[in-house]
Amino acid sequence: MPYRPLGRPARAGFAGPDGRVKALALLGLLAAGLPAFARDPLPVPAHAVIGVQERHLQADDWIRRLAQPDRLLLDDAGVAAQNDRMRKDDRHVHVLQDLPAAFTRAQVRGWLDPLSAPPTRTLYDDQGREVTKPQLAAIAANAAVDAVAANTTARYGLVVHRADLRTFPTRQRVFSSRGDTDIDRFQESALFPGTPVVIAHTSADGDWYFVVSPRYAAWIEKRFVGEGPREAVFGYGTGASALVVTGATARTVYNPEEPGLSALQLDMGVRVPVLADWPANKPVNGQHPYTSHVIQLPVRRDDGTLALLPALLPRTADVAPDYLPYTSANLLRQSFKFLGERYGWGHRYDSRDCSGFVSEVYQSMGIVLPRNTSAQAVSPALERIGFDAGDSHEKRLAVLRTLQVGDLVYIPGHVMMVIGHDNGTTYTIHDTTGITWRGPDGNVVRTTLNSVAVTPLEPLLFNSEQPTVDRITAIQRVRPQGAP
Repeated sequence: MPYRPLGRPARAGFAGPDGRVKALALLGLLAAGLPAFARDPLPVPAHAVIGVQERHLQADDWIRRLAQPDRLLLDDAGVAAQNDRMRKDDRHVHVLQDLPAAFTRAQVRGWLDPLSAPPTRTLYDDQGREVTKPQLAAIAANAAVDAVAANTTARYGLVVHRADLRTFPTRQRVFSSRGDTDIDRFQESALFPGTPVVIAHTSADGDWYFVVSPRYAAWIEKRFVGEGPREAVFGYGTGASALVVTGATARTVYNPEEPGLSALQLDMGVRVPVLADWPANKPVNGQHPYTSHVIQLPVRRDDGTLALLPALLPRTADVAPDYLPYTSANLLRQSFKFLGERYGWGHRYDSRDCSGFVSEVYQSMGIVLPRNTSAQAVSPALERIGFDAGDSHEKRLAVLRTLQVGDLVYIPGHVMMVIGHDNGTTYTIHDTTGITWRGPDGNVVRTTLNSVAVTPLEPLLFNSEQPTVDRITAIQRVRPQGAP
């Protein structure tokens, strides 16, 4: 998602306890002007993605390079501490249970106003036609911002189907230029089945809810939310018996009896309760359950209310009984499960974008990250190296040499995950529209990717003049402050 600078000062070094800077041995050398590492030019294979050989596309190849690939980076208590810090210190992550039972107009407008101000720039529809000012005004009016009551009682729900989060309460797709229909400027994100939400407002046409979810506040079609009591919503999935989706996606078994639970997509990191006491020979939606897991999922009834019903998840699904251990090997295995998936701005195309990609990889290990790059890059809950425009190319290259598997590299509007080094070059996996680099003849080459891809970092260009390395704003390491 777009990088929206928040004005936080850049800090050099991985932050340590009490906000002090934890010394990196490397940073002591930077002031002395450590030179750039010499490299031979990277080859350009027939597929035209510079520096990427077949071995680079195999998670096991990167795992074999590690001395201790299965060493716990954080144990269960460490992951819990990391998440507690994230929820406490990062304003982009919402603890829904801590929200009040009623909202003032100012509180609701505080969520609504940043999203729902009428657009002022020129936008185009999917046919290339300019969206007129009256059309934009009507879309903005449906948000009913001026109709927010002085006091609003909080309502609660569970998401019942993978659903878009929108800037405005509309399915109208809009784009910055004619012919570029991949990046819908009204698309914010998506929510997955079982996600709890607090309903804060309803659109003028009654078809949309403005919801606050654990990591985002935006508009969702109300047909994708089952409304229920607070206790039922926050109690869902809290039992000990559960499954975590560890594949890129999993789907429930098709059934003709309960369409809301048929062939339902569950994305990596989704945790669903298991009905462990379900009778072994009792059918679920007309099917014997012995070849599947019997799980519980939310559905929306015709009157909008929430129901929790059994569904079948095939035993062949890539799932685990709990979140995976947080190790370098698992970071690599999980990220490579998305390799080749189509890039989807704001989780469109039933896939994900760059920040969604890294979020879901970490979520499969139970680790919570903010949704967007703008928030991830400045999160005070992570170990951050910040850069500013005055930092030299050589200093930046030297820092890259110290990076570990899973470290997150941020440039304006984008994030990449480090997977290792090969012959002095840093390699990353990221969900990207494409890469730019300079060919052997000195000309700038643009390679369209539109997928989760592996690329080297150092040869890439941010634009025709600037190396990507020189536009790195931050590097985040997913640890609580003070962790090794």
